[in-house]
Amino acid sequence: MTSISTDTRPLRTADLGTLVIMSWSRETPDGDVPFLLACSLGDGEGGPEAARAAVERLLQHSGLPVGGGVLDAARLSNLPVGLLVVPGAAALTMPGVNAQFVPTPEWRAAVDKRGYACLIFATRPWSEGEPGDGEAVAAFANDEDTLTSAAQVILPARSLRS
Repeated sequence: MTSISTDTRPLRTADLGTLVIMSWSRETPDGDVPFLLACSLGDGEGGPEAARAAVERLLQHSGLPVGGGVLDAARLSNLPVGLLVVPGAAALTMPGVNAQFVPTPEWRAAVDKRGYACLIFATRPWSEGEPGDGEAVAAFANDEDTLTSAAQVILPARSLRS
């Protein structure tokens, strides 16, 4: 007899470890494009492998496909993932996560101009380098292993209205 496991283990935030959000913009022929990199440092209770599995569960629960190309959140009204941008700060929100960060001025200007940011949420833990090291961030974010195992989504930027 063959059975199919429907393992739906709950997300243990302790397995995620430290989640970091890094913002930058990159010049393209169409102007600056704002990017966000979200990833675990792999420092949770179960180490890097548990962090990878926990991030995969988080992304699946949020409706973000891993390795499936770029998703346009503007076309999906029920996607529970959002980007809130306010003066001097921003927040990435999704089920179980409310990650606030201070974006660079260049990133903020690019978001203001375009109205969105490109999120790369890596399942691969980033255990090397420091979040403030732009070259290390770029190398990790542009690595083929990172991109093919990440969820990539274009997130419309929301703001608070008076």
